[in-house]
Amino acid sequence: MQSNSEVFVGLDTSKLKISVALAEEGRHGEVRFLGDIENSPDVVRRVVVKLSGKYRKLSFCYEAGPTGYGLYRQIRDLGHECSVIAPSLIPKRPGERVKTNVEMHSLLPDCIVRAN
Repeated sequence: MQSNSEVFVGLDTSKLKISVALAEEGRHGEVRFLGDIENSPDVVRRVVVKLSGKYRKLSFCYEAGPTGYGLYRQIRDLGHECSVIAPSLIPKRPGERVKTNVEMHSLLPDCIVRAN
């Protein structure tokens, strides 16, 4: 059953895995960690199809990096919005240098939700 809502999906990519987080629409929408998936086109497709069955609109985002634009193209080909965010545009506290998957997967979709 499809919910009549929009969800923002933040992806933290690496060579072997992708961490996935969801942020519900609205300024007070819940941000939650969905889990880690294998970084392969088939697994990504299955996750996108599963989420598109639950939500009316999906907007994906991930941090630009060495993994390239293959993920971007795949998500766009599946019919969803996808943004690749420059690392310098992701807000950080002064002096904050350490980036972990736990922080990043929640930060990306939250930034997109708050900007809309």
